[in-house]
This record gives sequence, C-alpha cells and structure tokens, in this order.
Amino acid sequence: MEERNMDLSCLPGPLLAWFYENKRSLPWRQDKDPYHIWLSEVMLQQTRVEAVKGYYVRFLEKYPTIEALAQAEDEPLAKLWEGLGYYSRMRNLKKAAQVICREFGGQFPQSYEDVRKLPGVGDYTAGAICSIAFDQKTPAVDGNVLRVFSRLTNDATPIDSPGMKKKTAQFLQSIYPEQAGDFTQALMELGATLCGPNRKPDCQSCPCAGFCAAFAHNTAQELPVKSPKKSRREEDLTVFLLYCDGCYALEKREKTGLLAGMWQFPNAPGHLSPQQAVKYLTQRGYLVKEILRQVEKKHIFTHIQWNMRGFYICLEEKTDSFLWHTQEEIEQQISLPTAFRQFWLERDIFAGEFCDTP
Repeated sequence: MEERNMDLSCLPGPLLAWFYENKRSLPWRQDKDPYHIWLSEVMLQQTRVEAVKGYYVRFLEKYPTIEALAQAEDEPLAKLWEGLGYYSRMRNLKKAAQVICREFGGQFPQSYEDVRKLPGVGDYTAGAICSIAFDQKTPAVDGNVLRVFSRLTNDATPIDSPGMKKKTAQFLQSIYPEQAGDFTQALMELGATLCGPNRKPDCQSCPCAGFCAAFAHNTAQELPVKSPKKSRREEDLTVFLLYCDGCYALEKREKTGLLAGMWQFPNAPGHLSPQQAVKYLTQRGYLVKEILRQVEKKHIFTHIQWNMRGFYICLEEKTDSFLWHTQEEIEQQISLPTAFRQFWLERDIFAGEFCDTP
C-alpha cells in the first residue's frame, strides 16, 4: 500500500475543536489530579471504558490519596480489583504509591523520567500522565492513537511494530499544541469513537477527513495492519469447587508466575472424568459425598488459554489441606481471579443443591 504524504501539521486545530464539542463525560476527566489520571490509565489498560467507570469511583472512595493506597492491605485491595483482571497492574499501583511516598514525599512526580521509572509505568502511561496532568508535550501512543495515525498517513506498517510506535510518537511530539493534555485526550477520543476498533470508521463525521490520506485513498477500512498473531498455548485444567459444612475450599497460588499469589479453587492438570475426579480426591484423603454438577469453562490470558472442567462437589468432612471460607467471606473478603470467579458465579445457579445436611 502506497503511503501518501499529506500535511498533518494542521491536525491539532480541527481535532481540538471537535473534542471540545464531542468529548464524553468520564469520571477521570473531572480534574487534572495526576493520581486520578494515573489510576484511570492503569485501569483502562486492556479494559473497556464502561467496565472501568464503577471500579474507578469505588477505588477512589476506598483509597482517596496516594498515601492511602501505599498503606492498603493486600486482601481488601485485591477484593476491590476483583473482576478487572491483569492483577499485576494492581500490585504495581501499590508499589508505585509506596515509591512516591518514600521518594517524593507523597507528591506525584512531574518529570517524565521520574514518572517513567515508577513500577508498572511504561512509555504510554508516562506520556498520558505528564501531558494530561501537567500539559507537557509527551505523546501517549496506544492502539487507538496508532490506528488514527496509520489511517491519517495511509501507512500499512504493522502498528504493533516498535518502529511504528516510535515514528508516531516523534511526529506527534513535533506538532503538540500548548493544550497538550487536551490534544492527548482528543487523539484517544477519536481513536475510541469515530475511528474506533472493530467497526467501520465514520469518516464523514471525522474532523480529520480533509487531510486523511486513507480517506483520500478509500483505504481506511483496510487499516491498521497488524502482525499475524502467535497461536495461544492451551492448557486443560480440572477445577474443584469443594463444599462442606457451609464452607468452600480455597488455596493460594504460588507467589510467582501466572496469577501470582491469588486465591484459587483447588485444581488439577488435565480434564478428569467424574470417576477420575473422585479417585484423584480420594487418593489425597478427601471423602467425596456427592458430585453435584460438571461444567465446562474457558479463560483466555494474553498467551495462554485455559480449558477448564469444573466439578461442584460435597465432601464428608473438611481437611486441613485447604482454607475454608463461608459464602459471605468469599463475597466480601476474598478476591477470586476471573478464571476461577466464573465457577463461583455459576455456583449461584446450583446453590440449592449444595448439601447442608447429612
């Protein structure tokens, strides 16, 4: 695909005018507090805006300041994050808050270099914080911005290539207006709405149509180009939702690796049949009273897909191998990763079948 050179130096004017007229009302746009902007940008990574809104409000009610976040206990923090996924984001938020309190007296750093060094903060997040909170001319190049740029320039370079991101950042930095924060948000807004993903771009309503090379070439729907995806590794897993005397069995995962340190239901590798599941538990000293249900679920991580078979099982007696929690404790105190939480939510359907009496 031929790249067409068009003068994009005029981009800020019409884009900002469109943004001021059409920007969405979002809770993190109510002020320029760097803590609020940082939190929203971290939450929005790999997560839809509509899903983040409620989490953002609840999080700030619980942890209104960086100091409060730095002092947060792990379990309540994880419970508040439950369902958002990518739990390393949550752990890095707390680590970064502790760094800010320790090294910057609780005041969010203002230099790009200092922000970039915080745990869990990459080029995009640092650029977004510094531009939106402090009006610095620091580009924040994410998938939305790359999509817009590839269409504006009619560039078929895969947007997930390092060269494309670097080229986009360098160009944007050269045309940043004084309203740096608004310009950053305007680019994000355009890439999330009119020029959004998985939809036909609304070129007729776009403020950039007059100087968009892809619109001129009628190639907007063909862009952006992405490198071929690597196939995900698949793993089979058997999950046990074990019940006894009003409590459910839980355990902690290893402190390193996937879902490090998170709660989980007991599980075993592979897909076990009901007979194999009973044998597996019996060999480990668990007395199975009844298998109530078998369900099939899956969960997709970035590079791995879990194909999960779940058994809802009543045991004759508790064992010391697990930690046992009531329904109320799990719902109010325990944070279950989405991969396992889906079994808990499904459990509501069968709640009446769990055997509370001999």
